[in-house]
Amino acid sequence: MSGPINVASESEWSSLLSGTNVVIADFYADWCGPCKMIAPTFEALAKEHSRPKKVAFAKVNVDNQSGIARAQGVSAMPTFKIFHNGTCIETIKGANPPALTAAINNAVKLGGPATGNVFKTPGRTLGGESRSASLSKQWNLKAVFDALIAFFGLYFVSLFTFDPYKSAEESPFNVHRKPAPRNTGGSQSADGARAPPRSSFRTLADLGGD
Repeated sequence: MSGPINVASESEWSSLLSGTNVVIADFYADWCGPCKMIAPTFEALAKEHSRPKKVAFAKVNVDNQSGIARAQGVSAMPTFKIFHNGTCIETIKGANPPALTAAINNAVKLGGPATGNVFKTPGRTLGGESRSASLSKQWNLKAVFDALIAFFGLYFVSLFTFDPYKSAEESPFNVHRKPAPRNTGGSQSADGARAPPRSSFRTLADLGGD
């Protein structure tokens, strides 16, 4: 934030009014005691609220810029005038800090929102990465790593064998390999039912059959 602008010419004054949404002007004189008394308040407000092209604070010396003072109808000092889009919307006469502060706080709202607040969002910064995107990257890296292990595993298994295709199919690195059936003992009938185990003891009918 910058301080007030000391207007040095009528052309500078006209340019300031036409190029800024809100202009707060302090018409003062060097010999004016009340002007000196309220000057620190005006300068503090200027540093707090000044924004390029939106809100500007100007100081106009009525002795050096008498043409501007006459055009604005200034007859006593200090006189503060607030302009919006080049038109005077309020005039504060005399050294009255509370009245000046209240008028300026209302006027700066006409300048529009501060640029710095437009891009702020709760808990996020520009260019920030969402949690879902971060998790997606982690899963992608894991998938690539697993694919590399499977590729090199199949490559080395098939490299040192006489039947590379069969070795690759039976390799534990083959993600499409079907698990081998588990042998739990006993036999199965044609319809899939497991046959009861044959006893090691024989009956008389068995001995007669032999």
